[in-house]
Amino acid sequence: MDELREFFLQVLNEDLIQITLSGTRDRKRAEKVKVRPVLLKGTLSFQETLYRETKVYHVNYEKEEAVEKLLEYIKTLFRQAQVAALGEEATVLVSKKGAVSLKRRRKEVQQETGERDLAHNRARRYILPEGEPVDFLVGLGVQTPQGQVVRSKYDKFRQINRYLEFIEDILDKLPSGRQVRIIDFGCGKSYLTFAMYYYLHQVQRRDIRVTGLDLKADVIARCSALAAELGYEGLDFQVGDIGSWQEEGGVDMVVSLHACDRATDYALEKAVKWGAAVVMAVPCCQHELNGQIHCDTLQPLLKYGLLKERMAALVTDALRAEMLEQRGYDTQIVEFIDMEHTPKNLMIRAVKSSRMRPGTSGAGLDRMAEFLHVNPALKELL
Repeated sequence: MDELREFFLQVLNEDLIQITLSGTRDRKRAEKVKVRPVLLKGTLSFQETLYRETKVYHVNYEKEEAVEKLLEYIKTLFRQAQVAALGEEATVLVSKKGAVSLKRRRKEVQQETGERDLAHNRARRYILPEGEPVDFLVGLGVQTPQGQVVRSKYDKFRQINRYLEFIEDILDKLPSGRQVRIIDFGCGKSYLTFAMYYYLHQVQRRDIRVTGLDLKADVIARCSALAAELGYEGLDFQVGDIGSWQEEGGVDMVVSLHACDRATDYALEKAVKWGAAVVMAVPCCQHELNGQIHCDTLQPLLKYGLLKERMAALVTDALRAEMLEQRGYDTQIVEFIDMEHTPKNLMIRAVKSSRMRPGTSGAGLDRMAEFLHVNPALKELL
């Protein structure tokens, strides 16, 4: 580890852009850590951002502390580190036997105007930055042709970038060396479908084929026309119903954003039966259990319509997540966008693992369903 310590001592300076540690061995400790330089009262420090389940934690370290923390993470928790700095990029990899390798490469330094902003509360840097025109964002009316975000579309711009952060997190879960097949159920106006295609194909240079599916023929026609206009080969849109959709061959990633009520269950069922490596679903309008849920013990809560509706939504998504866990998925429920923009802001994100967990998990699911007198659609579908 001496070579790695020396490397971190060299790279932890004001020219560092960011270090991203990923490939966790223990999700309960942390899923991902990012480190970047910040100026605190005029002193250069290094801010750690740690992601654990749905929470994010920030800690600031002096240089030597940050080096030791990074070495500890490499030894005990993460299998990979990506380092980006002015003039250099590097990758740290940890093998299954614990061997550590460091690969460094020089890169051309872009001429910057003005000083870098290392302020603690600097403006957020998006995957698709402001001020740089992106063809699909212009086509969808989110940006002007000059790259400025339309004021009324700023929330949508933030949502798109947040979505791409989730996709960035699962890049290593998608297959490499072949075409990646993705289905987007209930794509609607397809802001996020276009964003996913652009990021994976144009930015990450992945060979992908994406199909957006929706029931509204006029919406599908507009999306198809824009995809053709932009020359987005490998992106198509079709009119169709989630429940009856058939796919020949495998599907690597299933997306379902704001599909209403049982439509989310149909999408999750398809994903499980296809053995999709990644599932990303933002459920909407969980009416099914709201009509079923009954529990004398919880009657003081359930007698209020609004509270019952929210309770039913939480129970619905908890049961969905548990059923995905049973079928071999590492599953999280994370905040998609801020609650102030929409109450339908929770995402079920599931990644296929080799572990199957019937038994105890299934018994707990059955006890909960019996306690609340509910029979979720996904259980029947699976």
